[in-house]
Amino acid sequence: MQVGIITVSDRASQGVYDDLGGPALRKAAEGYGWSVVAEAIVPDDITRIQETILSFSAQGCGLILTTGGTGIAERDVTPEAIRGIMRVEIPGFGELMRMRSLDLTPNAILSRCMAAIVDPCLVIALPGKPQGAVDCLGFVLGAIPHTVKLAQRVPTSC
Repeated sequence: MQVGIITVSDRASQGVYDDLGGPALRKAAEGYGWSVVAEAIVPDDITRIQETILSFSAQGCGLILTTGGTGIAERDVTPEAIRGIMRVEIPGFGELMRMRSLDLTPNAILSRCMAAIVDPCLVIALPGKPQGAVDCLGFVLGAIPHTVKLAQRVPTSC
């Protein structure tokens, strides 16, 4: 599976601090046997997030993972960016990520993690904290291959 990873962070995009979420997701994705073919760090800006998702889709990514911008701070706009270009949202991904994360931290209730189909891609918006992003990806791992096939209109058994 070809994967794109987008870190959404004003400060990381400005070089104020190192991006840790993107590399953590890269390591996890490669551990699952996926090929990371595109990576970017963008500010918390709806247009930049959307442009990057669409660019990664055009590059052939079947799965696009974002990390950051899923909280409730004023600049957290990743879900809004995805909703602006999606064909359909898949609520079960966000529900499961929040439910399982509540076992780890009571603040998970504030998360706006989500997944959607954009073009022929599955886009999953994950938390900005590296461990939270990797944990949430693991929570939904079982559904990803089938969802990507459906997004790419590959015949499946369902």
